Amino acid sequence: MDLRIFTEPQQGATYDTLLAVAKATEDLGFDAFFRSDHYLRMGSGDGLPGPTDAWLTLAGLARETKRIRLGTLMTAGTFRLPGVLAIQVAQVDQMSGGRVELGLGTGWFEEEHKAYGIPFPKEKFSRLEEQLEIVTGLWATELGKTFDFHGTHYDLTDSPALPKPAQKKIPVLVGGHGATRTPRLAAQYADEFNIPFASVEDSERQFGRVRAAAEEAGRNGDDLTYSNALVVCVGRDEAEVARRAAAIGREADELRLNGLAGSPSEVVDKIGRYAEIGARRIYLQILDLDDLDHLELISSKVRSQLS
Repeated sequence: MDLRIFTEPQQGATYDTLLAVAKATEDLGFDAFFRSDHYLRMGSGDGLPGPTDAWLTLAGLARETKRIRLGTLMTAGTFRLPGVLAIQVAQVDQMSGGRVELGLGTGWFEEEHKAYGIPFPKEKFSRLEEQLEIVTGLWATELGKTFDFHGTHYDLTDSPALPKPAQKKIPVLVGGHGATRTPRLAAQYADEFNIPFASVEDSERQFGRVRAAAEEAGRNGDDLTYSNALVVCVGRDEAEVARRAAAIGREADELRLNGLAGSPSEVVDKIGRYAEIGARRIYLQILDLDDLDHLELISSKVRSQLS
């Protein structure tokens, strides 16, 4: 079971804070550092000092880390033109020596689009499908050849399809709860399918849909990696669990029900339930980015039991 650190910087974090978390992620043996792609805080609070851009952040971390994978859950398709995104991600992959992964989704948070003047189209899913075809097509085009695409939303003519990533193939993540179109899209384009903040039962059901869609598309369902994203709150004792829950504005019992919370042994046991239904990777949503002791505890008492 891979354990990855997943951050939500729009809630309030500087680049230096993210760098400290990424370095701790690497030093403590976690597999990867991922971040959300949002420009506006959700819920109460001021979100100070303000948003940071996902791919600018990852470009900086690419030069400051050596081992961990770097990526997004999920890049908002509404934020970037697909040709530009392909260039950005390929460049960061080069800067990291081939450690980048791209999670790409439709974009959903209308308020942040209004706040920063970003168009919020009504039909986003068909745009996402074209974006995935364009981004992966640009990367896969042989050197010396050009890429063309003529769709409903995007039109590319005689693209040199440069630059190329450092990796032969950048892993692409598709995720979500949709029952039909999402599994079909994952089956066609994804190397990994991720379901965020879902129960074991709901995850098993959705993994099954993706496997079925993959088989229908002529792929082996086991070709995809299946993963979950879950909020985490671990403590050495109940008082520490309660303190960490309060720090992120949550209740310990609610986090136990809807995430990974409690003692290290409780969390290990619950991760085991996800492993039993096919999850091979867990993105641990860390909401208090100043609590690096939390990461150390998870590494020494949870990750060590799952290696």
